[in-house]
Amino acid sequence: MEKRTGTLIALALVLVAAAAAAYWGIASRAHAMDRLARDTEAMAITTVAVEHPIRGSLQQELVLPGTMQAFTDAPVYARTNGYLKARYVDIGSRVRAGQVLAEIDTPEIDQQLQQARADLETAKANEHLAEITAQRYQNLIKSESVSQQDLDDANGNLASKQATVDSALYNVKRLEQLYAFKRIIAPFAGVITARNVDVGALIDSGNSARELFHIADTSKLRVFVSVPEAYSREAAHGVPATLTLDEFPGRSFAGVITRTADAIDVSSRTMRTEIDVDNARRELLPGAYAQVHLQLPTPTSTFRLPVNALIFRGQGLQVATVDAHSRIVLETVTPGRDLGTAIEIVSGLTGDESVVVNPPDSITTGEQVRVAAPAEGRS
Repeated sequence: MEKRTGTLIALALVLVAAAAAAYWGIASRAHAMDRLARDTEAMAITTVAVEHPIRGSLQQELVLPGTMQAFTDAPVYARTNGYLKARYVDIGSRVRAGQVLAEIDTPEIDQQLQQARADLETAKANEHLAEITAQRYQNLIKSESVSQQDLDDANGNLASKQATVDSALYNVKRLEQLYAFKRIIAPFAGVITARNVDVGALIDSGNSARELFHIADTSKLRVFVSVPEAYSREAAHGVPATLTLDEFPGRSFAGVITRTADAIDVSSRTMRTEIDVDNARRELLPGAYAQVHLQLPTPTSTFRLPVNALIFRGQGLQVATVDAHSRIVLETVTPGRDLGTAIEIVSGLTGDESVVVNPPDSITTGEQVRVAAPAEGRS
């Protein structure tokens, strides 16, 4: 009896051990399956790196090609005929206003002026005789020694002689002005940029005249640029500008927009704009090419993002942002200027977003993601 009881106890212990082993095996397998499921789910969540948009400045720089011109520039012509007698300046000569540039020998004008002066003296003598005659007839009419017709003839003759004097006088003044034009005068202070005649050259005036000299005032320069229509409203009077030239590496010259055409050229869709630049040291030369940097105010807030944050799809240009629940939200944005490694965003962002960098092509709205910790040295 005791032997049978021991056998039953041993058998019960074996059954308990077997049940325990089976339970342990089942529990371990369930735990492993649960862990595998969690690991699988965790591996299915994409880890992404994010950056915050960088707010752009209140100004944007627009770089345009420009051509410099003298602030005042004029050709110098002759107003009388003759031969060039003397020349006192050459190209590169700096002259002051009123300075004599050259003299013309005008023998024909000289002779005409002498003749005109002689004609004036003759007219004055005839006028004086007519005046004496008219006064005499005025006295004789009182005693009826002459008729009224004789008096009227005398007065009419006097008026005619006076008109002849006036005509001769104006002719003298005209020839005196032509005589004064023998001296070629600088109209303003500047530099002689061209000389087209030399001593002995035949000088003509009128429609056949040719340019004798060219003078330019280079103490201030005008720089003309064509501003694209999209920026025409911002390119207003008073906007600062900076000029850079290849011949002055590392240097810049300050200017300001002084006037615009206030109209768009239909052929180029640009607005002609003038920038004034001080050139008191005469370093800048008219006709030179310059890069004009315009600091234009931006009409709206802009942001900068790295170019590898952009997603190109049929819906347009988009970026992937991560919300507070670590889920993806795709935002459609409007690009601005391409800055190389970065791009300007003019609309579609508020600046508080966490934007995914290098998003996978398959990323979609609502997708759960994990945000990677920022690398050291990156905000």
